[in-house]
Amino acid sequence: MRLSHNFTKTLREAPADEVALNAQLLIRAGFVYKEMAGAYAYLPLGIRVLEKIKQIVREEMNVIDSQEIIMTSLQNKAVWEKSGRWSDEKVDVWFKSKLQDGTDVGFGWTHEEPIIEMMQQYIQSYKDLPVSVYQFQTKMRNELRAKSGIMRGREFIMKDMYSFHANTEDLAGYYDKVIQAYERTYDRLGIGDDTYMTFASGGAFTKFSHEFQTICDAGEDVIYLHRGKNIAVNEEVLDEAIEELGLDKKDLEPIKTAEVGNIFNFGTQKSEEMGLYFTDQAGTQNPAYLGSYGIGITRVMGVIAEKFSDEHGLVWPNNIAPARVYLVQIGDVENQVNELYNKLQQAGIETIWDDRDMRPGEKFADADLIGIPHRVVVSPKTLEAGKLEYKSRSKSESQLIDEPTLFKLLSV
Repeated sequence: MRLSHNFTKTLREAPADEVALNAQLLIRAGFVYKEMAGAYAYLPLGIRVLEKIKQIVREEMNVIDSQEIIMTSLQNKAVWEKSGRWSDEKVDVWFKSKLQDGTDVGFGWTHEEPIIEMMQQYIQSYKDLPVSVYQFQTKMRNELRAKSGIMRGREFIMKDMYSFHANTEDLAGYYDKVIQAYERTYDRLGIGDDTYMTFASGGAFTKFSHEFQTICDAGEDVIYLHRGKNIAVNEEVLDEAIEELGLDKKDLEPIKTAEVGNIFNFGTQKSEEMGLYFTDQAGTQNPAYLGSYGIGITRVMGVIAEKFSDEHGLVWPNNIAPARVYLVQIGDVENQVNELYNKLQQAGIETIWDDRDMRPGEKFADADLIGIPHRVVVSPKTLEAGKLEYKSRSKSESQLIDEPTLFKLLSV
């Protein structure tokens, strides 16, 4: 990608009404555009990051035999009335409208009920179970406050997954597989060391559900962490969990966190509400057991932007950065830069080539703001020395290296 071909520009200042650090940096660096509070457009650099996050999640969900689908964002009132959750008294974040013929519709804030409704067409027998499906879907929630940038939006991208089982043991086994898949996912996203599976308020079937909470000063939650036992409890269920888990509050450390995922065991409650039954081996009708598993894709992006930024800008982990290399051209060296750019591309190393007619200092500032892991400078001075100027985004000093050394560094 040649930066001169990118229609966005970096900004010295974020919009005055944007208070969240993640959104300030993402706007300034040209990753997102703010439409209104809680609603953001994702620009070319932002799309690159989002798609890499989604691909990591997709790969891990595929490993546990879930199948990708995509549902409509339009919600059928009749489906939601079965569970009683169409009512604004039960769910206070609905966006609702009417079709031209007067039919009431909602805009999806979650998809538990619609997916259960759909599965009635495909699950009739125990032979059809287990089954797991997931999607990447834009959700709409009419949040009262939306001041955390892309960490809490009124419109956001979520991975939601649902598994259906013939009995509680089978669901429990799959639930454990999901936990392991989530742990691998957060490791690959670069936040595994700071992300804890946390006991939280339960679904209909179990006393506790589980959240995945990442240590983050800008987060909206507080968890209590027992580092020795590696147990974390959400503040909202602390007293109940202390008694249930045999913990002592004095051993627990309160930490500010952001929720990046959650998993629920709903048992048979949802299936009973929605009428999802299957015939077992004895010919008896039974409700299916349901698990529900979410990861906030855009929220993860916001949390990473908050956690890994510094006074100069964003600092993306290798696996989700919009590119591996920020290649800076200084002076009349286009032919030599083009040759290196092509070699990087042929080696499968994504590269942003800053070929803009700007002063070196401005290019270096933008390299730091955009947060690409590796910066490489080609100039008449470096060419004369037969070297390249290399700097890691996480380090303050640059060094002169040769081309083979660069490719060795980038292969790590």
